[in-house]
Amino acid sequence: MLLVTGATGTIGRPLVDVLVGEGAKVRAVIHNPQGADLPAEVEVVEGDLSRPATIAPFMEGVTALFLHPRAVRLAAGELLALARERGVQRVVALSATNVDDPLDQQPSRYRGDRNKEVEDAVVQSGLAWVSLRASFFARNTLDAWGAQIRAGDVVAGPYASFAESPIHEQDLAAVAARALRSDALVARRGRRLELTGPQSLTHQQMVASIGEVLGRPLRYQEIPPQVVKQGMVAHGFPEPFVEALMARYAREVGQPAPLSGEVERALGRPARTYAQWVADRADAFRN
Repeated sequence: MLLVTGATGTIGRPLVDVLVGEGAKVRAVIHNPQGADLPAEVEVVEGDLSRPATIAPFMEGVTALFLHPRAVRLAAGELLALARERGVQRVVALSATNVDDPLDQQPSRYRGDRNKEVEDAVVQSGLAWVSLRASFFARNTLDAWGAQIRAGDVVAGPYASFAESPIHEQDLAAVAARALRSDALVARRGRRLELTGPQSLTHQQMVASIGEVLGRPLRYQEIPPQVVKQGMVAHGFPEPFVEALMARYAREVGQPAPLSGEVERALGRPARTYAQWVADRADAFRN
């Protein structure tokens, strides 16, 4: 039995689908099971991850645990101690390539992620472990630009030459599934895998790639960061998150994004390109 936290999210849901497709037994801890919409094969249980003792009964028979840092947050240490007591053998944690940066320079922290704390807890857990240090999720571009693309051919944003190495969520889910189910990627002393997409692409290049897939003349129009900040805050983004994001762009603009090749080594096939991700999500950019 595999226990998955964050099972309805950007990575957790495709991970569940991969595991079910491989015939694995999956148990998903959900805060609100009524809205989970998970495959029928999944055992969905209601639990509060901020109170790990309430999760303890669901550890029975579990061999491996997937930890999502936004789901478990600061409860990771207590949760892992319970997991070890109940006989769980391995843990796979989602993390990020910037986990070792100063905490105030990690934008995702301001939206609830606790990558550093969760990875530290995993390292200290006494279980066999692997930390999946993921790069920029390709899905983020749909959230950031989808509405503009559905409305017209111009995407307005900051720092046209800022580069990311976007990773397809299906690739990340496939690596997580392999780590949960086999000994190939985990180790008693642990492993940190830097998982990136296969290309370094600027904002401008990513928008052009979307246009090529959709058959439209899309272009990226650079606008001042302060204008972007005001717009994002007005749309409900936490101001500290927006400030940290703009600061990251300013620090790294003009630099290529690091590429690791770890996805290909883990899966034995090339990582999916950004254009492949766009093709998989084309309808979302159209409708």
